[in-house]
Amino acid sequence: MSDEEPITRVSEPEIPRRRRPVLLRLLGRALLWLVILSVVAGGALGWGWLNFTAPGPLTANKVVNLPKGADRATIAAALKDQGVISDIRLFSGAAALDEALRHARLKPGEYEFPASASMEDVLAIVISGRFLTYKVTIPEGWTSQMVVNRLMEHEEMDGAVSKVPDEGALLPDTYIVTRGYPRDKLLAEMAAAQTKLLDQEWPRLSADSPIKTKNDLVTLASIVEKETGVAEERPMVASVFLNRLVAKMRLQSDPTVIYGLVGGKGKLDHAITRDELDQQTPYNTYQIDGLPPGPIANPGKAAIEAVLNPAKSTYLYFVANGSGGHAFATTLDEHNANVKKWRALNGDGDATPAATPAQKPAAAAPAAAAPAPAPAATTADPKPGTTVIINGKKVPIPLLKKKVP
Repeated sequence: MSDEEPITRVSEPEIPRRRRPVLLRLLGRALLWLVILSVVAGGALGWGWLNFTAPGPLTANKVVNLPKGADRATIAAALKDQGVISDIRLFSGAAALDEALRHARLKPGEYEFPASASMEDVLAIVISGRFLTYKVTIPEGWTSQMVVNRLMEHEEMDGAVSKVPDEGALLPDTYIVTRGYPRDKLLAEMAAAQTKLLDQEWPRLSADSPIKTKNDLVTLASIVEKETGVAEERPMVASVFLNRLVAKMRLQSDPTVIYGLVGGKGKLDHAITRDELDQQTPYNTYQIDGLPPGPIANPGKAAIEAVLNPAKSTYLYFVANGSGGHAFATTLDEHNANVKKWRALNGDGDATPAATPAQKPAAAAPAAAAPAPAPAATTADPKPGTTVIINGKKVPIPLLKKKVP
């Protein structure tokens, strides 16, 4: 036997592993998957958030009409089709989450989206309901038919007009509407605004005013509105007509003649003729006593206030002064002198002046002395030189045989 013993390799001793309970193993795996899912979800959310808040595809502002009754999916699809958003699912998901957490619903309507608007911006706009709006401006002195015609011109409005409102029933103003706004609804709002204004202003009527009803108020205000386009003159023009009513003088207003001829059309395509001044209509204040049966237009607030708070004057006449306004006079002689100046300024030579408060004499007036307005038929004809008290002053009322200038 040799001195060297053969080396026998002995395996290393193994330390036996303690097997973990099954529950711990399951929890560990679940935790691992949770971490993995969290990383994936976080990445997805990060990607989604970056895309949701990134500038959108619009290169310029764009108006989009989202039809009434459209649901979330329809709205998202429409926005994608119009190039406002880039991802339907991302937008719909964000909208659903907003609705669940904040009860914020999408509101269909017409919107203007700015260039590069992110999906976050777009969602905020559609949730806000800040619809695109339009101005509908109704000028003072328009007839109700003219108002209806204007509404029909606004293509963004909807629906037919069931009935042309009564003359004077609407308050001229600028109204704000959205696309699809019913025309009848806006007319009802205009009428409600006029009623509210009259109810507020009526208590200001003076006890000694010849105006006795709200219909009288709106009627005279409509005449004042049509007689002058100068805002500062309305109280003075109102005083002339009110003084004439007190003096039992016919109003002799050209706009009333025109309304009697064309009604709601509102405009005459030629100068008033002598035959038209002589024509009997319920609105011809050269032929009738007092006020016409109703308004000849829809007066604005300023004209109504002018009738309720007229200038203190004894004026019975006015005529255009050639500079956009009018010259006022108490006596017929003063008025005739003012008319002569107006004729000269307008190159009408020695044409005859007219004793009327209208802005200019009738084109076919005969070359004769200016007649005075006719007294009301309901009272005895005053003798020449008769006077009336207007604003505390005695004013002589001229009397000639002719009733129409």
